[in-house]
Amino acid sequence: MGPAITTANGKGSAAPNRLAVIDGDIHPAVRSMADFKPYLSKRWWDHYETYGMRRKHGSSNGEPYPKSAPLACRRDAWPEEGGRPGSSLRLMQEQHLDAYGVEHGILGPLGNTGQGEMNLELSAAMCSATNDWQRDTFTRPEKRLKGGLVVPYEDGVASAKEIERCGADTDFGQVFLLTRSSEPLGSRRYWPIYEAAERYNLPIGFHVFGTSGHPVSGAGWPSYYIEEGAGHSTSCQTVVTSLVIEGVFERFPKLKVVMIEGGFAWAPALAFRLDKVFERLRSEVPHLKRRPSEYIRDHVYFTTQPMEEPDDRRHVLDIMDWIGWDKLLFASDYPHWDFDDPFRAFPAGVTTEQHRRIVAENGKSVFRLN
Repeated sequence: MGPAITTANGKGSAAPNRLAVIDGDIHPAVRSMADFKPYLSKRWWDHYETYGMRRKHGSSNGEPYPKSAPLACRRDAWPEEGGRPGSSLRLMQEQHLDAYGVEHGILGPLGNTGQGEMNLELSAAMCSATNDWQRDTFTRPEKRLKGGLVVPYEDGVASAKEIERCGADTDFGQVFLLTRSSEPLGSRRYWPIYEAAERYNLPIGFHVFGTSGHPVSGAGWPSYYIEEGAGHSTSCQTVVTSLVIEGVFERFPKLKVVMIEGGFAWAPALAFRLDKVFERLRSEVPHLKRRPSEYIRDHVYFTTQPMEEPDDRRHVLDIMDWIGWDKLLFASDYPHWDFDDPFRAFPAGVTTEQHRRIVAENGKSVFRLN
């Protein structure tokens, strides 16, 4: 990798000759669920304490991560003052924002945010609480951070209301959904989300995971964690296919979509296959005015973490070239164990200019940072 040459404007120990990084995937966390209490009405806090959260993955117990990596986090990311990795702004600043010269970091809250909750009223209340908590805890005290606007996405109307409530607030850089939903995400029930996001010029970030109640496999629940992990790319393909074929991008021509943490090497093959089938069956979808690959290349962005690593690095470079160097966004996945260093994560052969675009330039327009 050639040296980065522009100056980072982050604070602390960032090297002065490094790029000012735009990080598309940082995961904040609450110290405990009590952090949400100030943002919930008495009704909903009492409800949570009495009944807890109810999701559709009734057959899944415990955290979906290997026990050798607790909460899938770096062991050095656990705050000395207690709490979960990602809950300490101080540690996030010292360990990540300052150390790597992060100009802007886009947050993606996971865990009990209300998304996927079966009680839709509780889902809406928890999502609103999560958004207010993000602002008070992270984005207002640290202007380099932008929130991920979580919405109760199984209720499209309630989601649109939450975007209306927060969409004009520049503390938020994206609307944040998960890939495993009750129905394919191009379905009309989700269109109010896309309409509201487009109105506020907010991209939709689709992050892997979700509690849809459906197995990751089309044939049932897998036996091994490695199947679960590899299955994230298939859920991302389902999202992209549904958005394209249902006509979301035709209906919302300014909408931008970011596929987060699901890899990207699958994108060309999916586009090739969709184009081939479309040529034979296009009469079924007269609402589509262009080939599927054209919608994908115009509207869909991909974060670089986790990046596929073939034996021959030229293969991944060919894929990156097909996707477009303007459609790839750097993501660190901090504070998780498979964190990517913005200056060491890319294969040899990526030029200085290509690296600059991915790490420092592309995210500025996508995440409403200009």
